[in-house]
Formats: sequence, C-alpha cells, structure tokens
Amino acid sequence: MLVIPLVVAILAIATWTDFRWRKIFNWLTYPAILTAIGLNLLGSLAYVAGGFSGDFLNRLGLIGFSQSVLGFLTCGGILLACYVFFPVGGGDVKLMAALGAFLGPERGIEVLLWSFILGGCAALIIIIWRIGILELLYRLTRSVWHLVRWRAWIPLSAEDPAAWEPPLFLAPCALIAVGIVESGMGTWLW
Repeated sequence: MLVIPLVVAILAIATWTDFRWRKIFNWLTYPAILTAIGLNLLGSLAYVAGGFSGDFLNRLGLIGFSQSVLGFLTCGGILLACYVFFPVGGGDVKLMAALGAFLGPERGIEVLLWSFILGGCAALIIIIWRIGILELLYRLTRSVWHLVRWRAWIPLSAEDPAAWEPPLFLAPCALIAVGIVESGMGTWLW
C-alpha cells in the first residue's frame, strides 16, 4: 500500500507543526493535495490504458481521479463550513481536503468524524484539567437549573473565558483517526 504511509507521513509532519507553531503550513498542504489528485489521475490513466489492473491499483491505495476530486471537495467543503462558523484554522481545512483527496469521500468523511470526536474528547479533558470536574459539574448544573427555572441560559464561563477555550489540534486527531479507520477499528468501536 502506497497511499497510507504517505498520508501518515503528511499527518505526522502536520502534527509536529501544529504542536510547535500552532499552524499547518501551505508548503505541506498544497503539495499533498496535488500529490493525491496527481497519483489518482495517473492510476486512472494507467487503468484506462490497460497497463494495470484495478486490483493492482487498489492494492496501492489509489481510488481513481473522480473519487479523489470528490473526496477533496467533500472533506474540504465540510471543513470550509466549519471554518466559517467555528474557530477552525485554514490549514486544517486544507489538510482535511488533502485527506479527502487521498482517501475518497467515504473514508475521508469517516476520518473527519473520528477527528472531531477525538478533538472534542481532548477539549473536554483539557477543560476538566484546567477547571476541575467538580467545578465543571457545579457550573453545568447551575446553568441547566437556571434554564429550567427561568428559561434563560447563563454562561458557564463568567470569570475566566480563556479556560473554557482549549486549543484544538486537529492534525494529531486526524493522525489517530486514520489509524482507527484504516485498521478497521472504527467499525468495532461503533
């Protein structure tokens, strides 16, 4: 399999830059997108020309040009919508678009969903670490009680809003998510 080690290498570099500089650089994402679409274009052309069988190309991990472009547009579009409404970085959008171009729409969306789940769990762990479980439960209970009693939501973070906004590192979550999806553990966990 050619594609998965390449994806893991790209995600490992993105994880390092994400932790080190809190950025995923264009020098990584743009070539990744072009490589994914280019490899799948070459695979499609080789299949059409009769040089290689579809089974051989599948064993390499190539999904075909149309699936690559569809995965790019699907995963990139989902993250672009997230970029508009939530604090997601532009590098995350391009990285997930590249993953969609490598993996196709189905596996790309599965990796994307697992990345969100892992990122949410990591954010919750960081909030619990910063604030404490008892304080979190107290504030949540107080806000829900206020909502039920007076039909108005009071914010959880009146004193320290920075503690309630943990950094979201999507690249390491995507690296773990690729491992979950490609190992088949996703269906087992689901």
